[in-house]
Amino acid sequence: MQKPSENIVDAIYADLRLQLQRSAISPADRLVDTAVAARYGVSRVPAREALLRLVAEGYLVGTTRGFALRELSLEDISNLFELRRQLEPRAAANAARDMTPDIEVDLNEAMSRIKSALTKSDMSLLLDANVDFRNAWLKAVRNEHLAETVARFINYFQSVRLDSFGDADMVKHYIDGLSRIHAAFVSRDSVAVAEYMTLYMFAAEEAFLTIRRRQLDQTKTGRGSRRKTIKKGTS
Repeated sequence: MQKPSENIVDAIYADLRLQLQRSAISPADRLVDTAVAARYGVSRVPAREALLRLVAEGYLVGTTRGFALRELSLEDISNLFELRRQLEPRAAANAARDMTPDIEVDLNEAMSRIKSALTKSDMSLLLDANVDFRNAWLKAVRNEHLAETVARFINYFQSVRLDSFGDADMVKHYIDGLSRIHAAFVSRDSVAVAEYMTLYMFAAEEAFLTIRRRQLDQTKTGRGSRRKTIKKGTS
């Protein structure tokens, strides 16, 4: 029999993970269990369990005062991209093969929002649409374990991805690569999707390494942002 608190933990975990996916929680933020509990109107125990689940899955790390986004080292980035290249092209190829009309509609809608966000220079809309594009094609992956693993590896990069969308050259490479992937999905071309996804990830790795080096340099020179506590009432 499921304990009532487990439903609460699941709900908090799911909402926090969604915020992480959409970069609503930044590397400068610190999540304190008491503040998270107050935000959701629950006791400290389920809030802490949800946070610890995110730690166990590699999204957060514990600090002396609360929890924070996992900050990737340069080696982390290279190693994670190596894993992604082993999984994502194959997963995307399977998604192209098994794409349904409903999923294609979601994919097209997300791509349209991405282009609109770029035109308007709307960072928030771009981040949301980017996540929705990824989630749309992952719905076509029949192997749920594969889809979940791919999603998790992608989510690890949120702390770096936020800065990548602030670089005009990187955004251009991003939209060019994503447009090719989108066209291949719509054409149900599994071979092309796998090829374009592989090229896209090599380019993304180079971009993310560049950004992370910049972030580390800023931290060394004292220009990195200090963490701030997530207080009651913030979302």
